[in-house]
Amino acid sequence: MKNMFKKVGAILMIASLVLGCNAVKNANNTQKGAVIGASGGAVIGGIVGNNVGKGGNTVLGAIIGGVVGGAAGGYIGNRMDRQAERIQEEIPGAEVTRVGEGINVTFNEGAGVYFDTNKSNIKGTSVETLNKLAGILKEYPKTEILVEGHTDSAGSDEYNMGLSKLRAESVTNYLIGQGILGGRFTTKWFGETQPVADNATAEGKSKNRRVEIGIVASEELKQEAIEKTKG
Repeated sequence: MKNMFKKVGAILMIASLVLGCNAVKNANNTQKGAVIGASGGAVIGGIVGNNVGKGGNTVLGAIIGGVVGGAAGGYIGNRMDRQAERIQEEIPGAEVTRVGEGINVTFNEGAGVYFDTNKSNIKGTSVETLNKLAGILKEYPKTEILVEGHTDSAGSDEYNMGLSKLRAESVTNYLIGQGILGGRFTTKWFGETQPVADNATAEGKSKNRRVEIGIVASEELKQEAIEKTKG
């Protein structure tokens, strides 16, 4: 996650330069949701989001790329703050990062979602983790969910791409099976192409075998936010 935190910092730095002040630096997450798009809206978010996505973390890119900004962004950010807190409380092993108007959740072998070697079925502690996540997603139905699968570098590129696809789809299908509407999901897979740690070490490989989830506002929530913050 070190690389991701650097990217978050870069995004906030860009927003700060655009706005010409230190508001972003000193803001809480709800305020960041309001500030990032205040003078450029989705245009700034889209540019930054696309660049981050190309650089590696596509979940982060999707979150920033979908920014609403202004007062409506603050409204969304407040709800994301509460949802992120719930995830941290219920799933302490997950890596939860609040970014602008969204949430990035990472599950690896040490954080609640584990796959046996060359397998993609959900079992053991992964069941408990995803059951808790499903419960929270039900509490906040006006969000959309991006699920991404990643692997380490062991095996061929082609094999790892296929394995990451199976694992990402396995997580998505499990959550749908727990009552989350399928239309809320976008599922992607990237094999070994987006490592977050050094594949030369066992610890690094463990971190790279992961599922990332992005949680962003649905169009319904965006419209609600705009209506609630008019005037």
